[in-house]
Amino acid sequence: MCTVGGVGLARVHLVDRSRDMAKSRTPLPGGRNMFSQVQRMQAELAQAQAELAEQTIEASAGGGAVKVVMSGTQECRSITIDPALIQSGDGSMLQDLVLLAVNQAIRDSQLLAARRLGPFTGGLAP
Repeated sequence: MCTVGGVGLARVHLVDRSRDMAKSRTPLPGGRNMFSQVQRMQAELAQAQAELAEQTIEASAGGGAVKVVMSGTQECRSITIDPALIQSGDGSMLQDLVLLAVNQAIRDSQLLAARRLGPFTGGLAP
């Protein structure tokens, strides 16, 4: 130990560990194969997500008076309301039917996504 101004300092011995570090970077057996499998799975997942965005479901309420079309990614594509329902003037019923149809479309779309993406998520909800 050295002292400088009454304070003890420890000597530091530097060791070149670059060779040891290079050894630790040696690829694991099958590492390239695992990497290619991960890349393949990522590509398959991206393809499934793209297909899901194009798929649609239709939900209805009021015996078909209100219809909602939604994508597999939960984007509302259209809402169709029977003109007779609008002419009836019952705004409260119209609101209820739209709400029912939209909520059913969301549930159906989520189910579609879960079925399509299930193999990639291990059964976890997307």
